[in-house]
Amino acid sequence: MKFFVDTAEIDAIAELNDLGMVDGVTTNPSLILKSGRDILEVTKEICDLVDGPVSAEVVATEAADMIAEGRKLAKIAPNIAVKVPLTWDGLKTCKTLSDEGQMVNVTLCFSTNQAILAAKAGATFISPFIGRLDDINLDGMDLIADIRQVYDNYGFETEILAASIRTVNHVTDSARIGADVITAPPAVIKKLADHPLTDKGLETFLADWAKTGQKIL
Repeated sequence: MKFFVDTAEIDAIAELNDLGMVDGVTTNPSLILKSGRDILEVTKEICDLVDGPVSAEVVATEAADMIAEGRKLAKIAPNIAVKVPLTWDGLKTCKTLSDEGQMVNVTLCFSTNQAILAAKAGATFISPFIGRLDDINLDGMDLIADIRQVYDNYGFETEILAASIRTVNHVTDSARIGADVITAPPAVIKKLADHPLTDKGLETFLADWAKTGQKIL
C-alpha cells in the first residue's frame, strides 16, 4: 500500500518523507487555503521534495477551463497529478488530459458507478471519500470494497486512492480490502505508531533499566 500525505504543509511532508513514509501528496483548495501559500509556489516546492505523484486540483467547473487549468498545473513538475471532481465536465477533462499522457486523480467519488466512469475515462487514481460517507451514516469502507471488486472483475488499471481518512481504523480497513493508496493527514499517519501496550511496555522497560544503574552512552 502506498501512503500519500493529505496536506500542503511543507514541514509536515518533509518530516514523514525523511522516514520513507511518503509515496505521494494530495492537496485541494481547502488545504491550499490552510497553508496560506500561493498554489503554484507551494505545489512546486512539494514536487521538488517528493518523488511520487502530487495532486493539484483545478477549480473551474466547465471542461474547457478545467482542461486549461489542468495543463497549466501539469507544467509545474513531471510528477503532478491533475485533480478533477467527479462531474461530467470533470470526466471530459480526465479523458482529455489522460489521453495527453497526464496523470489524473478523479476526486469526490461517492459511488461505485462514478468509479466505473472514472476508470473508463482513463483516471490514474480514483478518490472515494470514506469519512464523508461515514458522516451521513453510510459505511465508507463498503464503497472501497465495491470498487475493488468491480475493478478486479474487469481489469481496470485505475488505482483506488482511499481519501477522507479520519481514523487509523480507516487505514487498516483500506489495507485489508486492498486499496492501492491511502491519503491521510500527517496526524493520522503518525498515530499509526501508537498503541497503549507499547507505551506500557516501554514504561516498564525504562523503570527496570533505571534500577540497574547502568548507562549505554
